[in-house]
Amino acid sequence: MRIGNLELKHGVMLAPMAGYTDRAMRLVCHEAGAEYSVTEMVSAKAVVYNDKKTFTLAKIQTDEGPVAIQIFGSEPEIMAEAASRLIKSSLVMPAAIDINMGCPVNKIFSNGEGSALMKSPELIEKIVRAVKEAVTVPVTVKLRAGIDDNNINAVECSLAAEAGGACAVCIHGRTRVQMYGGKADKNIIKKVKQSLQIPVFANGDITDADEAVEMLRETGADGIAVGRGAVGNPFIFSEIISRIEGDSYSPPSLNDRIDTALRQLRIAIDDKGERAAVTEARKQIALYVKAFHGAARLRGLINGAESYAEVKAAFDQIGE
Repeated sequence: MRIGNLELKHGVMLAPMAGYTDRAMRLVCHEAGAEYSVTEMVSAKAVVYNDKKTFTLAKIQTDEGPVAIQIFGSEPEIMAEAASRLIKSSLVMPAAIDINMGCPVNKIFSNGEGSALMKSPELIEKIVRAVKEAVTVPVTVKLRAGIDDNNINAVECSLAAEAGGACAVCIHGRTRVQMYGGKADKNIIKKVKQSLQIPVFANGDITDADEAVEMLRETGADGIAVGRGAVGNPFIFSEIISRIEGDSYSPPSLNDRIDTALRQLRIAIDDKGERAAVTEARKQIALYVKAFHGAARLRGLINGAESYAEVKAAFDQIGE
């Protein structure tokens, strides 16, 4: 599949997740096989107001592979200006500008942003067109099935995005009301795929290769976006690609998992400083060994860790 001039052999991407898909996670996922990834979402207004922390969220480097910068907002002119500024300020040209129209979080939704945009397909088209005219890179869109069960309009919203100039869409098969509970609806993703001329990524409930292949088969999507299934498990990309290619797959050993977890943490420390990186990593670093004996004890140790040395000491205990 293609996103602009970017060719993705298998269409396997790391989905954007606020608070998770920082450079450290994107890098280890890319090394494990992710062909494409998207940054954490960036506020368009914060970019226009020159918030330094926001520009840091959008920082990408060449060793991550192709990365799109994701923005959110509701005003076409501000979205366009933010996209233009991010392109101009980026030392590495992003693979695309991705527009978040699927975030279900209350503070985003209540501002008319994220999934709230699905109330107005006309506004979706205007925003996409404005951003498309402001940048030279491809524009993509992330959507949900709809707002709730009475408003399943992913097809209409996707068509609006396509009309505005989007070159691909990613559909999370849950409604805004579902948040991350229940099951993703593969049928709505299938309907979107059947209705559009541009590529479609399928997103939701992909935690192993079996689910990835099932998602592709049942939806006909061009690619898949792996989100929570990659948290603490970047190896899922190697597993999925092996399955798609019909190759055998050998799961990583406990030591491999620990080594990768610590590498991800070291990268985050380089970017954010030790205290901030360790604090943020607590919510995902223990997941690297969740299926192994001693994982519950490790989680407790890591939740209290304040330094790299303390995290490593905790992993040393589970590895004994």
